[in-house]
Amino acid sequence: MMKTSIVRSLFAAALLGAAPMFAAEAPKEDAAASAKLLAALEKTDRDAFVAEGDAAFKQLSQPQFAAAAVQLSPRLKGGYELSFLGELKQRGYRVTLWKLSFKDGGDDALATLSMKDGKVGGFWVK
Repeated sequence: MMKTSIVRSLFAAALLGAAPMFAAEAPKEDAAASAKLLAALEKTDRDAFVAEGDAAFKQLSQPQFAAAAVQLSPRLKGGYELSFLGELKQRGYRVTLWKLSFKDGGDDALATLSMKDGKVGGFWVK
């Protein structure tokens, strides 16, 4: 009985000690960029969408942008909540992962933002 209670105490202490790892905050630059990108999608404003992008991101054509915006804009206009999930390093980019919950009660989406040197390299909503 004593051994079990010690093990439980150690397990609880380990979980409490690990709590800061689970409470990561989004980089402020990425949170601001994600908010601007979603606002541009909501307003179907391609110029605002690519404004903070790198050279390759700015090559996004109006038809490519419109194909995404026509699907997302109505749901975004209905209201949404963006929650930070985590961060990765991929090919020199900082990639942040976001849960996009829509107020319409439909399926959530996963958004990924790729940033490098203060510029948007990619933004995908799946």
